[in-house]
Amino acid sequence: MPTASATHLVLIPSYDPGPKVYETVAEALRHWAPVWVVVDGSTDGTAEGLAEMARRHADLLVIVEPYNRGKGAAVLAGLTRARAEGYTHALCMDSDGQHPVSLIPAFMQASGAHPKAMILGVPVFAADAPRARVYGRRLSNLFTNIETLGRHIGDSLFGFRVYPIEPLFRIMSARRSMRRFDFDPEAAVRLFWEGVTVCNIDAPVRYLRKTEGGISHFHYVRDNLLLTGMHIRLVFGLLYRLPRLLRPGARPRSCRR
Repeated sequence: MPTASATHLVLIPSYDPGPKVYETVAEALRHWAPVWVVVDGSTDGTAEGLAEMARRHADLLVIVEPYNRGKGAAVLAGLTRARAEGYTHALCMDSDGQHPVSLIPAFMQASGAHPKAMILGVPVFAADAPRARVYGRRLSNLFTNIETLGRHIGDSLFGFRVYPIEPLFRIMSARRSMRRFDFDPEAAVRLFWEGVTVCNIDAPVRYLRKTEGGISHFHYVRDNLLLTGMHIRLVFGLLYRLPRLLRPGARPRSCRR
């Protein structure tokens, strides 16, 4: 088992993920400690199963929220406690087995080398990735490029990321948005606006079939409307910040690895 970090933790929001979550959490524990799971009002029995795992693993903490409030709300619940306990960085990842757990140490190492940066995963898709997902995120990335005045954020929707806790907590606490599927893109854009450096790192992504335990809670109409409203809001936010962002040296640095 890895030695528990006093500064960096793995934070996994989880809502009705099915049995795949146990494999994901166990694999995360093999690569990092501590690992925290925020159960966002799940009704599929995984809260009880994860609690049993936590009784066997000292480096696993399970936070159970009574109601489903959304991915961003679950992340904020974890950040609030992590901040209170002195952690400085959180690697957020999904519970459904899509994200490359084996890259946790590499992302944490990058964060340790650049503690003021957000370390963003850039998905590398397999040939069988759903075309609707691939093309949909291209559109979201186009808007994000506009909102950041360049291709600073490698991918706006990929949720495998290391965030510095303090600026993200401050941004989320100041507004009611960023609580559901709008969390990932809005967090990256607003942290960029706050001057947080961006480090983009390629990472493979898997889209699991139902026969492989894959579960998706993305609703194409509802969540695409949510993302559309978010981008409209961010474009207007850019106009307000444009004079400052256009000043020489005002925009934070970004890199691709």
